[in-house]
Amino acid sequence: MPSPCVITIAITGSVPRKADNPAVPISLAEQIESTHEAFEAGATLAHCHVRNDDESPTSDPERFARLMEGIQAHCPGMILQLSTGGRSGSGRERGGMIPLAPDMCSLAVGSNNFPTRVYENAPELVDWLASEMIEHDVKPEIEAFDLSHVFQAVKMSQDGRLAKPLHVQFVMGVKNAMPVDRASFEFFVATLTRLAPDATWTGAGIGKDQITLNRWSLELGGHCRTGLEDNVRLDRETLAPSNAALVKRVVALCPEFDRRPATVAEARSLLGLRAAA
Repeated sequence: MPSPCVITIAITGSVPRKADNPAVPISLAEQIESTHEAFEAGATLAHCHVRNDDESPTSDPERFARLMEGIQAHCPGMILQLSTGGRSGSGRERGGMIPLAPDMCSLAVGSNNFPTRVYENAPELVDWLASEMIEHDVKPEIEAFDLSHVFQAVKMSQDGRLAKPLHVQFVMGVKNAMPVDRASFEFFVATLTRLAPDATWTGAGIGKDQITLNRWSLELGGHCRTGLEDNVRLDRETLAPSNAALVKRVVALCPEFDRRPATVAEARSLLGLRAAA
């Protein structure tokens, strides 16, 4: 029987703009509509950023609150994951939305290079973000850009700074960070499984390699991330018309690997989350 796959839709991110693809949703209304379409197509987890009116990224908790309200109204039970990423703010500003108590928040537990800057995640900030997630019963998704991030997440779960079981996302294809390499990907998965056998994981590929990581993740029993945050194209010549189109591409791949999209209830159970209200 096909096993379920949790499909994450990364709606908009901090970088893509309308100039890159007019389908990138910027306003809250656009993001809610785009998420609803992706939900209807088979996505059960929404990874969310918010933008200012000029398309610049922000960590504004009020905007996150309005986005959550809209998605909850139109996508019953969908898992909401808010970003604490460093492009949207600095210092503790990055965690200002955690008290909203979404299902999940992203958490980078170490620093690494990005295309034009250092993605800095100082230990003090990481510990504070993690403590806020524990206080507000928010499950972190560990964003692993490097093997050391896997070891650090496991260490934090062992000493009580992160709740168990872990959920880790292996991110490949960011320029100057971890390249898309099959042997490395398999080693990441094997290492996580060895160190934290109860952990779940997702593969995320950037740009043209989004579909590569979709395939590898389906094959190796993990979960998938797609969306306009990471990739604005279907192929070299074709812009993706919507987030839903990228979700449908993952759904179409599932049968090749004896997989199927998880339902909302299955997704919540697989990731160890509370049932939908």
